[in-house]
Amino acid sequence: MSQPNDGSLPSGLPNSRIHITGHNDAGLAELHSSKDGEWAWFPTRNVGFNVVYTTSKFPVDLNNNADITSHAQTMASGTLGLVQPGGTVCRIVDFGPQGSPLMHRTQSLDYGIVLEGEVEMELDDGSVTLLKRGDIAVQRGTNHAWRNPSPTEWTRMLFVLQDCEPVVIGTNKLKENLGDANGEIPSSGHLGDN
Repeated sequence: MSQPNDGSLPSGLPNSRIHITGHNDAGLAELHSSKDGEWAWFPTRNVGFNVVYTTSKFPVDLNNNADITSHAQTMASGTLGLVQPGGTVCRIVDFGPQGSPLMHRTQSLDYGIVLEGEVEMELDDGSVTLLKRGDIAVQRGTNHAWRNPSPTEWTRMLFVLQDCEPVVIGTNKLKENLGDANGEIPSSGHLGDN
């Protein structure tokens, strides 16, 4: 489900405006573009995603707007999973009140910052940690779920996901696992994923 035509979001939270900078021919900084965030909504999970920006390699090539072109191609492809193999994804996520948490693992190092509300971070060992506005989670390829515990208020988080090597514990290689969202959320497409 896409963003409603009247500009309001199902979360009631304000839409973010994305401002991208660049350089003019004299090498001075300039504003390349500004636009409202584009959202994808998953009503059965009571969650919305807004992909702010992606990169496809590291280090990033900013020359001749190569990164901007790459981001546009990634978004136009419609195949972006949670992670961009070889690159990064900056995403805003709105979590509805008491939505259905998704236990999942990404093959990435993630920074998750709570912008509004509170969220519970559940790990597959059964532990639950409450994060409040301004708190930061550093997810290191772990199996985890996010749950908004509020009965009425939405939670908003900003995530930066960076592709990483698979985590290996003993002889077990931990890959992306989308849990019961397989088919609903595209696979990130790491080499060797099933």
